[in-house]
Amino acid sequence: MKKLQDLKESGGKAFVAYIMAGDGGLGRLSEQVQYLQETGVTAIEIGIPFSDPVADGPTIEAAGNRALKEGVTLQKVLDEMKNWTFEVKIPLLIMTYLNPVLRVGVEHFVKECKKAGVSGLIIPDLPYEHRELVEPFAKKEAIALVQLVTLTTTEERLEAILNEAEGFVYAVTVKGITGARDEMSGDVQAFMRRVRDKSPVPVYAGFGISKAQHVDLLREDVDGFIVGSAIVQAFQDGTIREIEPLIQAVTALNPV
Repeated sequence: MKKLQDLKESGGKAFVAYIMAGDGGLGRLSEQVQYLQETGVTAIEIGIPFSDPVADGPTIEAAGNRALKEGVTLQKVLDEMKNWTFEVKIPLLIMTYLNPVLRVGVEHFVKECKKAGVSGLIIPDLPYEHRELVEPFAKKEAIALVQLVTLTTTEERLEAILNEAEGFVYAVTVKGITGARDEMSGDVQAFMRRVRDKSPVPVYAGFGISKAQHVDLLREDVDGFIVGSAIVQAFQDGTIREIEPLIQAVTALNPV
């Protein structure tokens, strides 16, 4: 994840793309990763389908359900990634709920992630206070356990999370689930600025980022953007090239 820190220090902005593994069949995953890498994204979050995705909005939940109907599991995704023959040049992260990890075993999961070339983990229903369930195993394999902070995170808890932060901080822009939105609440900028001022690692805004105006609104307050629902829907609709201007809106001024 050093690449992300280097980008922050150079003044660049990260574009992190989220995709649902197995939406349309697991064979599409490598094509999607290669396409996004070639398009210039900074990192990719690979989502694992789950039957009770409490943080997911309708677009990602529907994608997860399609993947589950294809028989996609956490282990199958990692096995698929281990067999890739193309060069992965950007950080890959696994975004999964805790239950699939416990089902395969935490230590086994983390070791399989390492074999699959995973640099970081995001587990949205793993509270910071229970990070010890996963963190020791992740540290052993030099895989970052990325923490989420929200508009409702208390100051004391925010300080504790930032003291332990690694990889980047996933700063949620909304009070609610994922999904593309037209507007953002007025206190988002101040929140992002506060988190970024205190954070030793890059701070990326996620949930609801889908338009260039969202990027313009927060550009000076964060180190990057995470885009999920808009990308998932575009792959589903066959309109993924329409996302390229949004990627360029983030990365166009980055140092080469």
